[in-house]
Amino acid sequence: MTAPLTIRPATGEDAPLLAGLLLPVFRQGDTYTVDPAISAEEAVALWCATGKSVFIAEGRGVSLGTYYLRRNQDGGGAHVCNCGYVTANAARGLGVARAMLDHSLEEARRQGYRAMQFNFVVATNTRAIDIWARAGFETVGRLPGAFLHPTEGYVDALVMHRSLV
Repeated sequence: MTAPLTIRPATGEDAPLLAGLLLPVFRQGDTYTVDPAISAEEAVALWCATGKSVFIAEGRGVSLGTYYLRRNQDGGGAHVCNCGYVTANAARGLGVARAMLDHSLEEARRQGYRAMQFNFVVATNTRAIDIWARAGFETVGRLPGAFLHPTEGYVDALVMHRSLV
């Protein structure tokens, strides 16, 4: 990333920024199990649901990405977190996803999590898989044909995991 990147907590006033980041990705329908016809209000409500810490990545005053961090499970699984990441199409390949991942790993440790798990990584999302693998995530499960990709048909989804201790 050539410009300095700032990652900050999202606020209630960021709903339009979040909608602008989320909707293009959700509309593409190739990485998230979200109805591509979701409204802006529903998308922001989903992303910012109770129990999630939401962050926005910015560079030169422009929103470049967002991620959320949440507990993956309750009870005996509450020490493992889960994240979702969205990078603006115009910011792909600029290191924004990696910066958000690094920030989320730090934030997860700060919040006391012992591991991070991605429950449903679409196998055709090779850019994300490569970033996660280079950061120490292992594929611990494969869900055959679990995602209906808009152009590739039924593709696998991966479960990826990394210890934080």
